[in-house]
Formats: sequence, structure tokens, C-alpha cells
Amino acid sequence: MSSWSEVVGRRFGDGAPLSEGADDNDFLRRVLSRKTVRRYSDRIPAEELLDRLVACALSASAKSDFQQASILRVRDQQKRAAIGELFPSMPWIGAAPAFFIFLGDARRLQRIGEIRGKPVRNGTLEGFFNASIDAALAMQTMILCAESVGLGVCPISVIRNEIDKVAAVLGLPDLVFPVAGLCLGYPEGEGHVSLRLPRTLTTHADRYDDSALGLAIDDYDRRRHALHAIPREQQRSNAEFGEAEFYGWSEDKARQAAKAEGAAFPPYLRSHGFSFD
Repeated sequence: MSSWSEVVGRRFGDGAPLSEGADDNDFLRRVLSRKTVRRYSDRIPAEELLDRLVACALSASAKSDFQQASILRVRDQQKRAAIGELFPSMPWIGAAPAFFIFLGDARRLQRIGEIRGKPVRNGTLEGFFNASIDAALAMQTMILCAESVGLGVCPISVIRNEIDKVAAVLGLPDLVFPVAGLCLGYPEGEGHVSLRLPRTLTTHADRYDDSALGLAIDDYDRRRHALHAIPREQQRSNAEFGEAEFYGWSEDKARQAAKAEGAAFPPYLRSHGFSFD
């Protein structure tokens, strides 16, 4: 069995010391070693297991016990295909044995207010924020629980880029919106542990400090490139930015973020009950 330093080293590779004195814990090892899975075997997860995972997801923490997450499983093959066709570069959306969509559901609390005769305006920024986080917590809980029983998953946030079409396929009402989809099945192949940013950048004590960002990112880019380099043919927007001699993680993410995604999401939300006051 790998030491804790080896397990953490595969995830971060930052050389930060880690105490070996804590009790061993299989769940912590699984979390540190988790992988995104886009290729699945033909083995279909049992319905009882999927139902149990949904129950686990809905047991996640919820802001003020408002419980503003909903989970929609897309079973209908025509609906799956319609969503998959919107994202041809992601065939796993249609091929995964199971596909769920995690919804921020600000509608339910507003309707409860109507039922109880106590008007609730839940299309505010606070309402959107709370519902989004509830859905994200539910999805992450399902991810960890699914992986603990040998399943693999791939979150699909890109569905928000085609929000109007996805919402039409799913018949979503006002104040209900997709946070992300989730492909789920038994993995085919091993995959790799994605190297994360060094903890010196992402953890802070007493005050926020990013004074060492530039040097740390350069070092991270080189280490990540050595493990799983981005192929030259996958460089983004070369017509606009030019071909990079060295194309690391930060260059890829800067290019991706500079070409803003999800432009349809804010107007969709505003036309479906959210004012963000």
C-alpha cells in the first residue's frame, strides 16, 4: 500500500511534507486518488444502487435546511440523444450507462411560501446562490459515494452553454436551472490522477496571500506538462493567440477563460424568474 506522502504526491506533486502519523483511512485515500472517467464498460449499475446514490446525494448539507437541490435522471434515450447532440465532442454524455442532471431549485421554496400564505421572492441573488450550492453539494456527495463503490463519473458543466435547448428538452420551469450533468458507470481503463495546483497557492492561514503566484504557476505548468502534456493539436484559439512553443495548464486555462463560455446562461435566468436583486 502506498504511503500517504506518495498518495498526496501523486495528486499535488508539490513536495510539501505530510505527516504519516494519522490513522489510515480508505475513504480519504479514494478521495485523494479520484479520477474523472469518460469511458465506461458495458456493465450497467443496478437500479437499487443508483437509487441509493440519489438518496446519498440528497443527504448532503443544505443551506438553512431549505433543500434547494433537485436531481433529474435522463432515462429517455431520445432526450439523452438530443442533449448529447448539442455537445458532439463529448460522446460520453450519450454513452454513459446513467446520466443525471443536478438542478438548482429556487422554485420549490417560493411555491412553499405561496402554499403557506407567506410570499417568498426567491429569484434574488441569495436565492440563486443558495440553490446553486445545494445542487453542487448534492452532486459532489453523489460523486464521492459512487466512487466508493467502484463507479466512475464525469461532471458536465458545459450543458449551461446550451441552456435554452437543454431546458426545453427537460421541460424546466421558471426558477429551476441546471448546475451540471453527471455521467456515471463502471470505468473502462485506469485513467490518471490529475495533478492539482500546489497547496501553497490554494490554502492560506489567517490572511489571503498570492504574492508567489507567478513563479508557482510556472513550476506547476512544467510539472503537469511532464506528467500529462496537452497535445499541440489541442491548443485553443491559435488563430487569435498564436501557437505556443510551450503550452502549459495556465496558458490553456487563460485562453479558455478569455473566450467566455455560458453567454446564454445569464439571460436565460433573467427571463425565467431571477432578478438577482
